Amino acid sequence: MKSLEAHLVQYALYHRDKRNIRTHLVGVPLIVFAVIMLTYIPLFEFNQFEVTLSAILIGVVGAYYLYLSAWLGLIMIALLATGYMLTTLLSSQIMLFGVSMSGFYTIGAGIFLFGWMVQFIGHHFEGKKPAFVDDLMGLLIGPMFVLVEVLFKFGCMKHLETQILAQAGAYRN
Repeated sequence: MKSLEAHLVQYALYHRDKRNIRTHLVGVPLIVFAVIMLTYIPLFEFNQFEVTLSAILIGVVGAYYLYLSAWLGLIMIALLATGYMLTTLLSSQIMLFGVSMSGFYTIGAGIFLFGWMVQFIGHHFEGKKPAFVDDLMGLLIGPMFVLVEVLFKFGCMKHLETQILAQAGAYRN
């Protein structure tokens, strides 16, 4: 399996334009939240806890992120869990207002489409297709890429940033 650095370098090759990266700071979190919403499908109960498809996916993806990096994996799991809690809250609030679950999923689909629209605007600036077109792992690495880009802005993980820049090239305006 590829290392975290190898995945991030591969992803970064498609994301050197700062405008594209800024659109990803908006689009990727929206897409991730929408996927949590769209997979918020009850499957079964376990110890009075309703297990949803999104909870299982968060567990699997979270384990993969932990494999890539314990520290970043914990942050990603916390962010995904926050998205799950917001989804749970939103679902219950929508039900209180008499909106059906199909309305809830329609909202999720709208967020999903808007997030991708923002992404494609960014790739227009970049002049390159999205990374996942050549490697589906880009769909999993994108959220981690956004996290490390934010951490780089705060001066964290300088060694990783240096390695990515050395292999993927400098940012473009």
